[in-house]
Amino acid sequence: MPNLTDPKVIRALCERHGFTLSKGFGQNFIVNPGICPKMIEAAGIDQSTGVLEVGPGVGVLTKEAALRAAKVAAIEVDSRLYPVLDETLAEFDNVQIIPGDVLKLDLAELIREQFDGLKVAVVANLPYYITSPILMKLLEEELPIESITAMVQKEAADRICAKPGSREAGAISLAVRYWAEPKILFTVSPGSFTPPPKVTSAVIQLVVRKAPPVTPQSPARMFAVIKAAFGQRRKTAVNAISAGLSLPKAHVGQAVATLQKGPLVRPEQLTLEDFAQLSDLL
Repeated sequence: MPNLTDPKVIRALCERHGFTLSKGFGQNFIVNPGICPKMIEAAGIDQSTGVLEVGPGVGVLTKEAALRAAKVAAIEVDSRLYPVLDETLAEFDNVQIIPGDVLKLDLAELIREQFDGLKVAVVANLPYYITSPILMKLLEEELPIESITAMVQKEAADRICAKPGSREAGAISLAVRYWAEPKILFTVSPGSFTPPPKVTSAVIQLVVRKAPPVTPQSPARMFAVIKAAFGQRRKTAVNAISAGLSLPKAHVGQAVATLQKGPLVRPEQLTLEDFAQLSDLL
């Protein structure tokens, strides 16, 4: 079994297959040997689990998942990596490489085909430039998954896991918390990758809720209000929502007044419960 966290092994592997890293795909390979086992352990992977991976790279996280899971389905968009993965994962008969773009695939159908009878967990070293779209697709489609354990940029992790009502909270924080219970597990230094990125990373875990914590009349309308509020977060919530949804300022102000937060309340000071109530009133 090749040591896929050894930079020399990775370099030789890539040279053998004529592979060069793509900035367009945000490719950075993990070379810290402790990271992937720690992620798989945190995800609670065992023989009753099917693992859906996004972006396997050369297969370092895939290998750790395959050692514990009943089955691993790894989605890879870069076709240049297919022969590399054929080599690095040759000893595993419980791994399936799924060609394609995770944002375009029918994930519900994929999960039905690959993981019949298994509980499903997502593990991933996500491309940093499309972290939010991937996470929201996984959550919004209400897939039969129990958790998402993912490596993301530390700055994104802070936003995603921010508590509603806190200064760091934004639209993504509230959207994620509607579908899941998020937390930061640990941080990862740039030196844990090759080539090292310019930012610190973090592993987060989203435990998918069985039911949302709030029940607005229309979740879509609530998210429209949230998006409008944080579209101009330097403004007060009243001004931002009024401008973002083209609603009379007096009408929005009257609705916000029922929250008893004051007319100058900022979007980040509002909780998910506040937004659910506000969207119903509007």
